[in-house]
Amino acid sequence: MSREQNMAVFRRVIEEGINQEKYSILPELFDPNYIENQFGLHPTIEGMIRDMQYLHKAFPDFSMTIAELIADENTVWGRMIMRGTNDGGFMGPPNGKQVEITVFDVLRFENGKAVEHWGVPDRFAVLQQLGLLPAKQAQPS
Repeated sequence: MSREQNMAVFRRVIEEGINQEKYSILPELFDPNYIENQFGLHPTIEGMIRDMQYLHKAFPDFSMTIAELIADENTVWGRMIMRGTNDGGFMGPPNGKQVEITVFDVLRFENGKAVEHWGVPDRFAVLQQLGLLPAKQAQPS
């Protein structure tokens, strides 16, 4: 597969599989034995779907916007902006607070399917924006 084809698969994962909650397409885009390297995510396609369903329940308006994609022959790196409102409860009761964070994802491909994933969401920014971390203290002069 070409880098353009791999980038198209990456886009489908984000725009259709995750944003539009078309989870049924994920098995055709991921190898059934793909390797999950993101801390805290389940290492199966079924687990990935449950993880995405959880995020959509916690943040009913959950979305990821692709800001940048870069690819070589078998790897695609993406920088996305994730947005959502905590109306479903995330690490506590719903509080109606909005989050907007940067997420970096890397997918490695073989034969047109994702075989390995790394994800780096800005988890501290989520916690801070939801009011789950102490507010930044002013520094003494």
